[in-house]
Amino acid sequence: MDSLELDKSKIPVHVGIIMDGNGRWAKKRNLLRTNGHNEGLKRAKEIAKAARDIGVKFVTLYVFSTENWKRTEQEVGFLMNLIHTHLKNEFKFYQENGIRVRLLGDRSGLPESIQKDIDSVEHETNDFDTLTLNLAINYGGRNEIVRSVKKIIESKIKSEDISEKLISDNFDIKELPDVDLLIRTGGEKRLSNFLLWHAAYAEFLFTDTLWPDYKENEFYENIREFQSRSRRFGAVPV
Repeated sequence: MDSLELDKSKIPVHVGIIMDGNGRWAKKRNLLRTNGHNEGLKRAKEIAKAARDIGVKFVTLYVFSTENWKRTEQEVGFLMNLIHTHLKNEFKFYQENGIRVRLLGDRSGLPESIQKDIDSVEHETNDFDTLTLNLAINYGGRNEIVRSVKKIIESKIKSEDISEKLISDNFDIKELPDVDLLIRTGGEKRLSNFLLWHAAYAEFLFTDTLWPDYKENEFYENIREFQSRSRRFGAVPV
């Protein structure tokens, strides 16, 4: 499908993507899981650019969850190195496409070198404004809510002053809007602790396509499916 076929007045503001299937993609080809992660990184760049081209304002990619530390030491080490290399080497890509990069996740739980990489790329891309790309690294939806509550307690806020807005204002990116469209590749149909708060009224789309095989045309098809849905947010349509 071509992006020109989309209704540009109904483009989702915020798209969240669970990039699932890198390991299975590699296994099907008798390759190492690391090959799948490398190929998955290429898709992430392509889809970020495709989203930017059609006018999506926020994309959040589930890069590394708080649960992913349970993987083998070798795979975790490779993923951390891949994140490090990407953050160090992709400034030109972000610059050419006007993409601002933000971290979503528990920064303090990451290796110091990764924290420095994130600080650097956030600073270098801060003035770019066509698309904000949120990299969910060491991220879990429950963890984000817990950390928000801890900040509120530490601020000695009275219980009667606690509201949904106050809780969300203490999230990692307080200005991040709710998710309009949440896509998961790889055939699984679950949230896996991703953007639990932000996805309260998101439209969900699940595809069997493994992430390294997920291309622009399928992304545009998913956007068209989103545009065909009636979003009521709990109300009865008039």
